[in-house]
Amino acid sequence: MNEGKKPPGLSAETVRTLAQETGATDDEIREIVSLVGVDRASILREARYLKNPDSRATKS
Repeated sequence: MNEGKKPPGLSAETVRTLAQETGATDDEIREIVSLVGVDRASILREARYLKNPDSRATKS
């Protein structure tokens, strides 16, 4: 049985580490995981975008 907000496959320590690495909160990381799954690269990309939305703008 799932324990509330804890995403499957990610420990609390992993969530905390990802949050510290990206500047996101633990809750933001959990929300990202619920949307993109547990792929680390995807989580990092989305968390960084969350903190700097201009980073997706194409450069000419």
